[in-house]
Amino acid sequence: MLTFYLNSLENTQAIAFELARVLLPGSILWLSGNLGSGKTTFVQGLGKGLGIEGEITSPTFSLIDEHLHGRIPLYHIDLYRLEPEQVQSLHLFSYWQGSDFPLGIVAIEWAERMNHQLPPHLKICLSPLFNQFSDLASKQEESRQIQFIPSENAEHQYQAAIAHLASNFSHFS
Repeated sequence: MLTFYLNSLENTQAIAFELARVLLPGSILWLSGNLGSGKTTFVQGLGKGLGIEGEITSPTFSLIDEHLHGRIPLYHIDLYRLEPEQVQSLHLFSYWQGSDFPLGIVAIEWAERMNHQLPPHLKICLSPLFNQFSDLASKQEESRQIQFIPSENAEHQYQAAIAHLASNFSHFS
């Protein structure tokens, strides 16, 4: 597990940008955090790191946004509006199997709504940090903790990516 303490949205995106540079096709990211914790901000940084041009927004209503014109595809999935029994009808496995879509990075917001276990993945937990001594509410909202936790069967798959982040962003840990 790797933990960072960040004080701006730009730092959140910078870490995601670097992560995107070292992730391989077939990578699955489980983005965990409450509403407003920075999940979509993180995905925007991933997109920039993959060379995706154009705006990346939350697919809360479209459920899945496919960004195909980068170094590798980015599939941004948001399950917030769904019940666990509804998720299965999306056939999300086709995104990480590479059968119907080119292999890319799959970033899933609200993955805990899946009623089946994800294949090997990297869980990214985003939590806002509130500083009781700060008089700038906007800066409080931008401060967050990010934890990178590979699933039990994915430590080896994400070891290099986590080491890359640890060496490039040690000043945030």
